Amino acid sequence: MLKINEHYLKLQASYLFSDIAKRVTAFQADHPEREVIKLGIGDVTQPLPSACIAAFHKAIDEMATAGGFRGYGPEQGYEFLRQAIAEHDFQARGADIQADEVFVSDGAKCDTGNIQELFAGDAKIAIPDPVYPVYLDTNVMAGRTGDFQDGRYRGIVYLESTRANNYVPDLPKEPVDLIYLCFPNNPTGSTITREQLKVWVDFARDAKALILFDAAYEAFIRDPSLPHSIFEIKGAREVAIEFRSYSKSAGFTGTRCAYTVVPKECVAHDSAGAKQAIHPLWNRRHCTKFNGVSYPVQRAAEAVYSSEGRAQCTALIDGYLANAKIIRQAMNELGYHTVGGDNAPYVWIEAKGDSWAFFDLLLNKAGVVCTPGAGFGKCGQGYIRLSAFNSEANVVKAMARIREALA
Repeated sequence: MLKINEHYLKLQASYLFSDIAKRVTAFQADHPEREVIKLGIGDVTQPLPSACIAAFHKAIDEMATAGGFRGYGPEQGYEFLRQAIAEHDFQARGADIQADEVFVSDGAKCDTGNIQELFAGDAKIAIPDPVYPVYLDTNVMAGRTGDFQDGRYRGIVYLESTRANNYVPDLPKEPVDLIYLCFPNNPTGSTITREQLKVWVDFARDAKALILFDAAYEAFIRDPSLPHSIFEIKGAREVAIEFRSYSKSAGFTGTRCAYTVVPKECVAHDSAGAKQAIHPLWNRRHCTKFNGVSYPVQRAAEAVYSSEGRAQCTALIDGYLANAKIIRQAMNELGYHTVGGDNAPYVWIEAKGDSWAFFDLLLNKAGVVCTPGAGFGKCGQGYIRLSAFNSEANVVKAMARIREALA
């Protein structure tokens, strides 16, 4: 008799964004005449940068010739893209990252979910609350947690991010092995300073722990004092893995391209206590379970680093940040506490009540979709997240509707 992996049964019945979609679909079925403005899920709305489109077309044309056709590419990514990443995203900021430490993939969501496969089943996991659901759910699937009770899984060390600590969690008060951090943060939009990040790196070094650093939103940082990468911090190469994505920085949510950086000095330990390099383990996992991102997509990603591409991506991000400013200003004027929106595309708003109740209020009275904070964890209850990923016209219209609904 075939048995299932019963850890899947611990998962909550509905994934956050599918639950939102069901509610929105039901609302639209009941009110087909109402226009719904979606400021919930973090999906970009503007077209790909023209530099990326041109590179995409050129690469497709190459694939149409016998001399330019490419079949299976290197699973780790083509050298032209890995080199561009290392040079522009890291070395230009003083971070010593080499091209062969970069692994190109089809999404940071996939990589942050898959990386846990490398580590022991009894590893003690520290996860922020509120949190991007993938970090938590994939560890539940892997059996590293107990049952779900009172809004949390037993066996997880939760790193609370609250108004009291400016949404940057304190160090855990018990031993942990694997630490998830995300800055600029999803969902709160909060950022971390160099000094704060150094505290985490030093902690990981002392504890022989590993930090999984999700920097998918680093391109939105406008404060020059803030770190874009954990590898800007001395000592991080031994204790950190970083995840990045072109989804939000260049509009690749539907094109799919991202990468993970695993320094060669980065180690974990075997059952005998001996150090084991993580780089070859991730390389083996990557090559075994992944066939690589397509050549045209990688050429499109390479174009992000051209002078035209950089300017066009910056313009896209500036537009979304301008939307975030409109959202934050409107909610502040309505008397709501907010964070984020200045170095991130998300605005985290204290709802003065239940998250889902506020979601329903905005949907039914304003025709605006937000994301209820309760879906991101226990500390998210009482908050909502509004996303800046829409047109300026829609954001302005949405905030006018919200003003009216909350008046």
